[in-house]
Amino acid sequence: MSKFKKKKKGLPPINTASLPDIVFMLLFFFMVATTMREVSPLVSQKLPTAVEIKKLSEKRLISTIYVGPATDTKKYGDGDKIQLNDKIASVGDIRNFMYAARDAVAQDEQSAMTTLIKSDEKSTVGTINDIEKELREINALKVTYATRQGTDK
Repeated sequence: MSKFKKKKKGLPPINTASLPDIVFMLLFFFMVATTMREVSPLVSQKLPTAVEIKKLSEKRLISTIYVGPATDTKKYGDGDKIQLNDKIASVGDIRNFMYAARDAVAQDEQSAMTTLIKSDEKSTVGTINDIEKELREINALKVTYATRQGTDK
């Protein structure tokens, strides 16, 4: 028999020296991969409801036109306002907006471009018709409308 007894050792403690490296690597990944809001809303919107909706797949080929009452009525007035990017615009500005959007994509993808109209549910039909007429004149015929999921009544 030996004079000293061997102590039974359990599992060694987990080495946490690389844990800060992993945390910072995840932090940098999410900082790079996250996109910020591209357009700050100047018009208020409550989207209309629809029963059958379809999600658009190719986000970079979508040009969005916002329609609704201005959030700052003292600055922009009452009635329906059209927002293109980060500014309130008129129907006549849609042509330049769409041409700029077409120039931003490759020539072979221009036929797949879609115009998305995000309109408030209380916007007038006249404003929407004016926008559609302007889009027809510049041959931007793929138009979709943003809605939220509704129930079948």
